[in-house]
Amino acid sequence: MATQTEASAAPLPAKVFAGAGASQERLRRVLHPLSRRLWKMNIEGLENIPVDGPAIICPNHISFFDSVFVMTFVGRNISFVGKAEYMDSWKTKHLFPALGMIPIDRSGGGKSDNALEAAERVLRRGELFGIYPEGTRSRDGMLYKGHTGAARLALKVGCPIIPVGIVGTREIQPPDTFLPKVGLSCSVKFGAPIHVERYADRPEDHMAWREITDEVMFEIRELSGQEYRNTYASKKPETLTHRRRSCPRRPTTRQTPPTWRPPLRRMAVPWPTSQ
Repeated sequence: MATQTEASAAPLPAKVFAGAGASQERLRRVLHPLSRRLWKMNIEGLENIPVDGPAIICPNHISFFDSVFVMTFVGRNISFVGKAEYMDSWKTKHLFPALGMIPIDRSGGGKSDNALEAAERVLRRGELFGIYPEGTRSRDGMLYKGHTGAARLALKVGCPIIPVGIVGTREIQPPDTFLPKVGLSCSVKFGAPIHVERYADRPEDHMAWREITDEVMFEIRELSGQEYRNTYASKKPETLTHRRRSCPRRPTTRQTPPTWRPPLRRMAVPWPTSQ
């Protein structure tokens, strides 16, 4: 019997890269009224979503419910990238791809190429594609440095990027919890489109990818109000060891000890007496 590691290393069937279809449309009809009933939803900027044609949706990522609410309220079918580990569980390996998830291998190198190629096909069909520029959920609620995948796709296809700021989903489902909390407030703000035509003559320029990505992250920060950290998000919770490494380290070079000086003597001051 193949182990889980061997199973996850096996190539995935082509159908899991197909993107969103009729299943997502049916689910959206149910989730739209249900979400408004269970939570206090504030949705802004829907006029920034194109009625047709391709666009890349780029939200901040603080909870599993980010994908749920963006999919529910964006008004069109949207295919999202999701971590390939979902394909290792029988509970999600069929459900999530049917709802539009495209699995992406986040281990680095060229292992994410299949997902990006599938995303390009989705966009060239004139559909919406969603990707989290941070690459993973923020464990502490702060906004982290963005990866350049969205910028590369936008330049290759020639479509706009829609920044999205989400607030409140972290409280609805905090990290490492299973059941969401109902009755809380949530805000989803779709920002103005970022057009990449001015970079059209630099489609393979890494500096252009970085400039576009930094602009996207700036707009997300404006929409979400998060504090920004100019470093990539970690897939694991921060530990005491990580915090210690971020602190200034003790100098490795030996310093000359300070010259010893005798302590100052206190001078006796006569106590004032009345005349």
